[in-house]
Amino acid sequence: MCWFKRKNKQNAITVFPVHWKSKLVTSVPFYRNLSDDKRRHFEKRMLVFLSTTTITGIKTTVEDEDRMLLAASAIIPIFAFSNWYYHNLNEVLLYPAHFDDNFAIGSHSKAILGMVGFGYMDGKMIISKKSLHHGFKNETDKSNTAIHEFIHLIDKADGDIDGILPTLKANSNVVPWVHLMKKKIEEIRASKSDIRAYGATNEAEFLSVVGEYFFERPQLLAKKHPVLYEYMELIFGQPLVDRSLRKKAKVIQHWDPCPCDSGKKFRNCCLKKTKH
Repeated sequence: MCWFKRKNKQNAITVFPVHWKSKLVTSVPFYRNLSDDKRRHFEKRMLVFLSTTTITGIKTTVEDEDRMLLAASAIIPIFAFSNWYYHNLNEVLLYPAHFDDNFAIGSHSKAILGMVGFGYMDGKMIISKKSLHHGFKNETDKSNTAIHEFIHLIDKADGDIDGILPTLKANSNVVPWVHLMKKKIEEIRASKSDIRAYGATNEAEFLSVVGEYFFERPQLLAKKHPVLYEYMELIFGQPLVDRSLRKKAKVIQHWDPCPCDSGKKFRNCCLKKTKH
């Protein structure tokens, strides 16, 4: 992995807010499943992120919980990289809702939930406040917009967003990984995969989409895509399959996707089975 000199920023946050601990346990399964020592390490990493990255609200107020969830999202994918930080990120722009290519909020033409900036926007990330919170509330999905965008930033660290992280290059696994990506993208395009369709856009999006799946539903990923799961462990350096990363329970409505991931509506799957 390639490490970089840490940025410095005035008014650094030096004390972890005590009330965040209980909120993290409730809202962030990744944190909840850590030992006490690793939780303290996670908290220190969050403080470093918040002291080196400005969070600016655009037509919205940046709340305490927004900062907490953004920092947690940033640390989850790099938790195994002890000396790594986001050298290519200076500011997160928090939008109240989705936006389009012209950064128009609430556009009816296109709904972008998160974006890593390029050109004059280099060093910035834009993310929808609604999607930030939704990523830690939905129990049955395999997505988290904030984690998705932070994985893009890790991918971008070597200058190319290509779906290949330095951890793969260090272990000479680039060629088999590229072959696996192509195979899995073909399966998505052929509607033969439960991986989100956006992952078939290109290799970079595939990595981020599968990265979301890995951090949100590791056991399901290991069950349905065992080789892909093994690569995620190698890429991010984190064995997650034995962890229970389920979010807090919610009421499943009959029209919701079935929690068993059959692809059917709840009313047409497990709900029907319970009535027999």
